[in-house]
Amino acid sequence: MDTDRSLGESRLMRALLILGGVTILVLLLLLPLIIVFGEALAKGIGAYIHALKASDTLAAIGLSLVVALIAVPINTLFGIIAAWCIAKFQFPGRNLLTTLVDLPFSVSPVVSGIVFVLLFGAQGWFGPFLQRHGFHIIFALPALVLVMLFVTLPFVARQLIPLMEARGSDEEEAAISLGASGMQTFLLVTLPNIRWGLFYGVLLCNARAMGEFGAVSVVSGHIRGATITMPLQIEILYNEFNAVAAFAVASLLALLALLTLVARRLVEWRYADELAPSRAG
Repeated sequence: MDTDRSLGESRLMRALLILGGVTILVLLLLLPLIIVFGEALAKGIGAYIHALKASDTLAAIGLSLVVALIAVPINTLFGIIAAWCIAKFQFPGRNLLTTLVDLPFSVSPVVSGIVFVLLFGAQGWFGPFLQRHGFHIIFALPALVLVMLFVTLPFVARQLIPLMEARGSDEEEAAISLGASGMQTFLLVTLPNIRWGLFYGVLLCNARAMGEFGAVSVVSGHIRGATITMPLQIEILYNEFNAVAAFAVASLLALLALLTLVARRLVEWRYADELAPSRAG
């Protein structure tokens, strides 16, 4: 059957819909990327490299990497544990746990940052106690890690939960009946089955961690060389009318986004059958 006719669409209408979709993608996605890289290289490759070698920019890049290197592994471990519990067991509060995993998707990052300030700030619930004992959370690295853990919490879990649910527990039960321990069952049976879904979730988690702005802006205090991440550095440079440097840093985040997208599509293409339950979920 002719697909166009079965959908009740003429060739002209199909062409107009495709043209409209492509136009929107070009205007909203491709054109901004071209502008970012074009402005970053507007004064030549030398100016581009010089902008990236500035001390404050290098500190921002290093801090973003440090925060991501802390937050992503923690949320990877959490995602595996949460997905295992939700997909493999029935227990009171299971639906509540699933809802809590999705909570960061619904809460504005700015609101989450304010919540952490209310909890750990100088006038917050725990702030005075922490300060008396020499612990500094807000306007320091711990605050950046905490908000990053919050905003990136769902990404790995949300990829693994539907994947584990679709596969069931038959293989794990068979392994245990043959004498395998819990850890052996996970490493030799479960992990191979979810490895590409896990990789997919880690990719998305890392991209969000590197690019988060709202929550980090609230809790960072904007201390140069100490609590400024790459997105905050872009804002500072742009507000100082240093467009080339701002777009140079922005190009790094854009490049990370492109690499994430390419890796994501490669994984989807190569392991489409394994990832189908995850994407459907």
